[in-house]
Amino acid sequence: MLRRIFQMVIKEFIQVLRDKRARVTLFVPPLIQTLVFGYAATYEIRHVPIAILDYDHSQQSRDLVSRFTSSPYFEVRGYLADDRAVADALDRGEVTLVVHMQAGFAQQLTKGQTAPVQVIVDGTNSNTAMIAAGYVGQIAERFAAENQQQRLQRSMPLAAAQIPTVVLERRPWYNPELRSRWFFVPGVIGTLMFIIVVVLTAFAVVREREIGTLEQIMVTPIRRSEFILGKTLPFFLIGLFDAALIASVGTFWFEIPFRGSLLVLFTGVVVYLLCMLGIGLFISTVSATQQQAMVTSFFFAMPAITFSGFAYPIESMPQWMQVLTYADPLRYFLVVIRSVYLKGAGFDILWPQMAAMTAIGTLMLTVSILRFHKSLD
Repeated sequence: MLRRIFQMVIKEFIQVLRDKRARVTLFVPPLIQTLVFGYAATYEIRHVPIAILDYDHSQQSRDLVSRFTSSPYFEVRGYLADDRAVADALDRGEVTLVVHMQAGFAQQLTKGQTAPVQVIVDGTNSNTAMIAAGYVGQIAERFAAENQQQRLQRSMPLAAAQIPTVVLERRPWYNPELRSRWFFVPGVIGTLMFIIVVVLTAFAVVREREIGTLEQIMVTPIRRSEFILGKTLPFFLIGLFDAALIASVGTFWFEIPFRGSLLVLFTGVVVYLLCMLGIGLFISTVSATQQQAMVTSFFFAMPAITFSGFAYPIESMPQWMQVLTYADPLRYFLVVIRSVYLKGAGFDILWPQMAAMTAIGTLMLTVSILRFHKSLD
């Protein structure tokens, strides 16, 4: 039995690796995609193009503008002459927002009155608009607080020194600098493994059926269980290698801290790969051609990535969609890998995710094997 399985494994490796383009496809795209996600996928928004419409032209208004020019989050593209230029700049996409200060801005501040500042935001990209508006709000609040403190010191220096203040000191755990890259890069391991392992497993069986060699193999002494093991084991090993490759890039290139145990991470990867093998084998039972397998793989992959919490918080989804995410193995694996990397969590914390992936993997493999037997009959 072991000899027959071993021969099937050797056959699969030869078939996969003898094609030069296949060898490149297995290992180069994961590296490129890891680098792309690591540099491009981020919630941080910097150098937002803005324009200034200043009708006041006072020292106070210039002081507020200087806070935008010195901020790494904004890039002042120019100063507008009148209200008509606002719509034109936003319509052309030259700027994302416009900061508008009316005449009398400094005078209102001097009198201790409220000095409104209008922010006109291009809401085409709502995420960018909300984050940029939030940055503007922080700058405006800091400017207002400092201006108020200076005014009190000029008018009532003794009272100003005795007024208590509340200072917010942030202390983020696990990610002190709040780098979104630390959140995204570990998640890339799960998403790339999903695509690679599922597609390879589905293609391997469908290819045999499409070219007519599946029946020839099944009339040999090899058992169906041995055939399935021989077909899926190579892609399990390829998935392990790709996971180690991507994890190495994340750890050593992007300097993502690894605070957990390699044993916990390895266990999570193994259980997750069993889920991917089950899904890939299931796709092979419902597909007659490689084109159908490709389309079906993406039919599974896109919802799985969306529901996993890789890029969008699960809590922000509708309640009925949140229920669907419990059937997504990628959801549990992302919790495992991010917790191992950033928190150093162990089995005592991550056993519910491990158990859920084990249950999903066992169910998918069982259903897939039963369907595979039926499709051969």
